[in-house]
Amino acid sequence: MFYEPVGDDRFRSTVHTTGPWSPLTQHLGPPSALLVRALERLPSAAPMMIARVTVEVLGPVPIAELSVRATVDRPGRSVEMLSASLSADGREVVRARAWRIVRSDSRAVAADIDAPLAPPSAGRPSGRPDGWGAGYLDVMEWRALSGALGEPGPACVWVRQTVPLVADETPSGLQRLFVVADSGNGASNRLDPRKWLFINAELSVHVYREPDGEWIGLDAATAIGSDGVGVATSVLHDVSGPVGRGAQALLVRPQ
Repeated sequence: MFYEPVGDDRFRSTVHTTGPWSPLTQHLGPPSALLVRALERLPSAAPMMIARVTVEVLGPVPIAELSVRATVDRPGRSVEMLSASLSADGREVVRARAWRIVRSDSRAVAADIDAPLAPPSAGRPSGRPDGWGAGYLDVMEWRALSGALGEPGPACVWVRQTVPLVADETPSGLQRLFVVADSGNGASNRLDPRKWLFINAELSVHVYREPDGEWIGLDAATAIGSDGVGVATSVLHDVSGPVGRGAQALLVRPQ
């Protein structure tokens, strides 16, 4: 498990949340999914779907006890704005804002703009590369269709979490998506992490269909400018096809 509940919207982080940059801080995937879990639990007057979530990183997320809170900032019959925050030792470390849209039947006009991926069974197993920290990467199953962690350049990979987000819970499709979505810049990185930092300051995800199943696909690429700024973009999939898109603004500089 990534988190153990300890009551009153508080969660104890496990070592599985550890990110690749430091043994003391978390990969943003599990905290993002924990925020989405809180957003999904906010009551609504009608059936609604979360269509966009932007996660803002206010500081490193320690491997410690975390507090989560979520609110409906702008109620509405058709569209609502939600927010959630994650705090450690009384300090806010991650903040999320989301738009939630009322559900209706649009099956007659449903359309994708991206082709489905080959299935996970077609991918080759891909483990944690040398120089990348243990933790999160070791409890995710990686199958590469093209590129891979540790191979510079664009990558198309399937990823499956092998531990629950929260102890004794089955994660929702959207929670699974956010556990993985923050890995777009890692999967498509162009740089040696032993020599360069390429850390995202935020994660923005648009979803037009809720994912189903355990596997999440990332068709990811990273662009890097000349002033220490980059952007990683991902088309997000489940085994039935594309479900949305993600983007990350990157800080790029030598270690």
